[in-house]
Amino acid sequence: MQKKHHLHDMLEPTINNLGFDLVRIMTIGNVNPTLQVMIEKKDRSNMVVDDCATVSRAISVILDEKDPISGRYTLEVSSPGLDRPLVALENFVRFEGFEAKIETDVEIEKRKRFKGRIIRVDGEDIIFLMDDKEWTIPYDAVSKAKLLLTDELLAIAEAEAAAEEEE
Repeated sequence: MQKKHHLHDMLEPTINNLGFDLVRIMTIGNVNPTLQVMIEKKDRSNMVVDDCATVSRAISVILDEKDPISGRYTLEVSSPGLDRPLVALENFVRFEGFEAKIETDVEIEKRKRFKGRIIRVDGEDIIFLMDDKEWTIPYDAVSKAKLLLTDELLAIAEAEAAAEEEE
């Protein structure tokens, strides 16, 4: 799967202590790069702007103190969104039955790109349905994966938001 960002171990404990899980850290661009930090609430409830601001302030202190990035950069803290990246194997378990796009580092039956539905996770393998065929994709071969924005995904997100409002 995707390599862990070199700042992951430095920032994750603080993010976890604030009640969030670290989804992904990515550096985008070379000149004036953006350090993108994706987080989600541990209880998986919906994120609000204040959540991102809280984490941004907390990790800014660490980044300022340890100064691990040379030069100027922009810090961006966000939620993964509905069409979220699938980074950890547990993400594939959590989103079984949903449509996704997967890219692999190695060819699997002469393919490196897959677009279909996550059927299940079997050990370290992702069982994926594409073009009426089940594919076995080793998790270690995945270089990039994300959920696809579908009507089904939108409907579930709307139902979860409505349930949160009722609480």
